[in-house]
Formats: sequence, C-alpha cells, structure tokens
Amino acid sequence: MKNIQDAYIVAATRSAVSKAGRGSLKNTRPDDLLGKALQHALTQVPTLDPAAVEDAIIGCAMPEAQQGLNIARVGLLLGGLPNTVGGITVNRFCSSGLNAIAMAADRIRVGEADVMIAGGVESMSMVPMGGNTPSLSPEIFMSDENIGIAYGMGLTAEKVAQQWKISREDQDAFALASHQKAIAAQAAGEFNAEIFPVQVANRSMNLEQGQVDIHWHEFSRDEGPRSDTSLESLAKLKSPFAARGSVTAGNSSQTSDGAGVLILASEKAIKTFGLTPLARFLSFAVKGVPPEIMGIGPKEAIPAALRLAGLTQDDIDWYELNEAFAAQSLAVMRDLKLDPSKVNPLGSAIALGHPLGATGAIRAATAIHALQRRKIKHAMVTMCVGTGMGAAGIFERC
Repeated sequence: MKNIQDAYIVAATRSAVSKAGRGSLKNTRPDDLLGKALQHALTQVPTLDPAAVEDAIIGCAMPEAQQGLNIARVGLLLGGLPNTVGGITVNRFCSSGLNAIAMAADRIRVGEADVMIAGGVESMSMVPMGGNTPSLSPEIFMSDENIGIAYGMGLTAEKVAQQWKISREDQDAFALASHQKAIAAQAAGEFNAEIFPVQVANRSMNLEQGQVDIHWHEFSRDEGPRSDTSLESLAKLKSPFAARGSVTAGNSSQTSDGAGVLILASEKAIKTFGLTPLARFLSFAVKGVPPEIMGIGPKEAIPAALRLAGLTQDDIDWYELNEAFAAQSLAVMRDLKLDPSKVNPLGSAIALGHPLGATGAIRAATAIHALQRRKIKHAMVTMCVGTGMGAAGIFERC
C-alpha cells in the first residue's frame, strides 16, 4: 500500500468565455479549443517533459457530436502531446471540470502518477444543453418520486426560489452585482494571467474576387459582462420557466463556449522538473439532493469538502460559487451563512458565462490565480449539478 502524497497544481489556464451561438468561439470546434488550451498550459511549465504526463482527464457535459469520440484524447493529439499520453472524458454535468481535477489529483495522491492533466471543455454553440437527441426513461414519468429528473434547470431554480423565499428583487440585485464585479475585474486586469488568447477566423464572401476572405482576430476577453445592465432592464424580463415566475434570462447563467486546463504534479515531479507549485489540492466532495431542487446542492457539498480538508467556513478566503441561477446561489449563501464579500469577488456565471463541463476547470483557474495574486490561503470551487447534486473542491496556496 503506497502512502498518500500531495497533489499540486503547477499550471492553470483557460480561454476567455464566449457567448453561445453568437460569440467569438461559435465556429471554433471544442476539440480544437481544447488542443489550444493544452498547448498553452504546457507553456507555463517549459521545463516539464510532456512525455512525463501519465494521463489527461477532461470534463464535458454533452460528450457527443463535435464533443464526442473521447474529446480528451482527440484534444491531446490536436494539441501536439506525445502519443504516449492517454486521455479520458468524464461527465458529471456542471461539475465535470472540477471532477476531472479531483480524479487527476487522486491518481497522484495514491502514487499511481506523478504528472496529470485535468480540465474541461464545452461548446454550447455546437452541442445544445441536453444534447442533440435527449431521451428520458419512461419510468421517470410513472410517479412523482423521480419526476424532478425531467424538470428543466430553470424550473428547478423556480422551485428553489419558492421554497427558500428568494424574491425577484434579490435575484436581480444579485445578477447586477455579478456584472458589476466582472466589469471591474476586467478593467483591473484580474483575469489577464489566467486567460490564453485564441486566434479566431472570421470568414466573409468576396464576390468581386470570387473567394472567401479570412480575417483573424485575437479573442482574450470574456464576452458576457455587460456594463449597461441595470435593475430597471433586469426587471423588464419575464420568466420563461413558470407563470408568475421570478427566474429570468437576466438572473440566470449564460450559455457559453470555453475551455480550461490544469497540470497537476507530485512533489517528486516538482523536484525532477524544477516546477513551481501554485496550489495544493486539498479535498473534493459531491453530495446528492432532490432533483427538483438541484440548485441547493452546494449546501451539502461545501460542509463535506470542509470536513475532508479539516477546515471551517471561516478558513476559506475565496468562494467560487458558480452562479447557475441567482436563486440557488442566494439560497446556498443564506443557508450556510457564507460571507458575501468572499463569494465570487470577480463575478461568476451570470456575468461570465457557464460552458457546462468546462466551468469547474475555468473557475478553478480563476481561484488558483486569485490565491497567488491576493496572497490568500484557501479557495473553494463549488456548484450545483443537474439531476440533483452539489460538488465542492478546495485548494491551498503554496
């Protein structure tokens, strides 16, 4: 039996997040985007021999079509990594990227690997939420016990808003604050160190020359944050999820495209390759909740992850609580009495977007860079998960 050893993050990067269907990455294949993310992550550790990577674990919430065929392995090959590096795609919906990090860390902690890659990728432009041909078991509809599995995510947020008495006004105020924090963070360059630029091609027909002209531009800024968001504009939006509902497009996460990649290493690998650790992986927990109130999942996962790390809520300096919906974020914060000043200091998915299986890795990159930049000790990444789950992971600055 091998001794448990520490797993460290030595590189953390992400793409900027693009609006699904109309943003800069709408025509960028997710496997190509993943390949670029992998390439950039390796530039952060130039002394690391890529052949030393044991395996890559990549999260993807809808692993089909352009995201199918084991996108982890395809992305590795497109990214130019050696054929010897294996790849596996994992899916736990919105926590897929975070789960990939935890699984990679576990391989190192039990001594099965010294260098691992973890991350997530999602193109909601090319593969819609739910996939192209979703099919639910008829048994789900036979009784009330499991009917929550069939609920749309927006309806589950309405259920949370009703049960936890989260007002429309509070949801809109929370959404506005997300945009304001994200805009301020962009202006201050808070995301610069974690985002890698993507060269994007814009094609147009040149009728005079009878050819397609290609113009390239660099995409390196999250597209979601809006400086013109106001309480007045948010109040005009209607809920598409329930009659007289309070959950709207304005106080919900944005559908998005993006990718994030982390490189993890053991202490042995750090010494061998002269690497500088950014953070230590401390713990990960996932807990189930009723599917019809899936948004409350972090309320159960956060205490579980803290227990595994031997920490309390007060020990966490930075919470990346993914804003799937303002209603569920507020319900979690109020139930656990989280310090609002520590939650999403740079905004989150309402402003910055939520590319499903990539979000856990993207938010982890943000948290890890914040640990270094702010010289704080502990950060947590947590989110609710479709079909009724919550996940949470904790990182400690080195």
